[in-house]
Amino acid sequence: MSELDDDTAVRAAGAGTWSGSVSPRWNVGSAPNGGYLLALAARAMLAASGRPDPLSVTAHYVTPPEPGAVTVTTEVVRAGRRYATVAAALCQGGAERVRLLSATGDLAAQEGPTRVAAEPPGIPGPDACEPLAGERLPEAVHRYDLRLPPGSPTPAGPSDGRPFEVTGWIRLADGSVPCALALLAFADAFPPTVLRPLGVGWVPTIELTVHVRGRPAPGWVLGAFRTRFLVDGLLEEDGELWGEDGRLLAHARQLALILPRR
Repeated sequence: MSELDDDTAVRAAGAGTWSGSVSPRWNVGSAPNGGYLLALAARAMLAASGRPDPLSVTAHYVTPPEPGAVTVTTEVVRAGRRYATVAAALCQGGAERVRLLSATGDLAAQEGPTRVAAEPPGIPGPDACEPLAGERLPEAVHRYDLRLPPGSPTPAGPSDGRPFEVTGWIRLADGSVPCALALLAFADAFPPTVLRPLGVGWVPTIELTVHVRGRPAPGWVLGAFRTRFLVDGLLEEDGELWGEDGRLLAHARQLALILPRR
């Protein structure tokens, strides 16, 4: 069991309802990290569907929950031979905090044509990268061993035409082998692409979608995140997660809001 397993554990609490607890270990400031909440809710959705893996999960973040007890209400919209579609709501204090929709299945049973017209980013290996460090790192960052190339993120200016980018290596800090649910957390664990170039304060997620394409193996996961569109304070961030063996594990997109530094 890992910290992530412990902190996303759920138990049945009635028909279609699951109880769990939001841990402050995954906070960014006073709010839980969106990827962590995605993994917690997805665990309930997997339990409801009886499928082992999240294939696609979309979350809209209504209001951030506080650390403490939560419930996840689920509805299996359709259960087919290969996939199940599940809707869910993560609730706390009588209020809906996150609304979700997921396709679940079995990654080990997937088969069919494969063509990946992309490659992992060419960055130095984990031993040549630098651990993310600083005096005011969010608590959630300490849940990961996160390493970025020297000089990362790329210092693109706000109007020079280049995307904002962050690349690096990630694994769970407790050394446990990640499962497919960990990819949901990894997809929102890296520093926001605009954090250093624009010197912004907080970049809360409005919507996050993760497509899981393979189960991770023991070792490092390589992440690459890019923002091309920043309009009126709203940005998109496209992400890719790759295994050390070059397999595509997941890709993600989120819509986030830039807030000024407090």
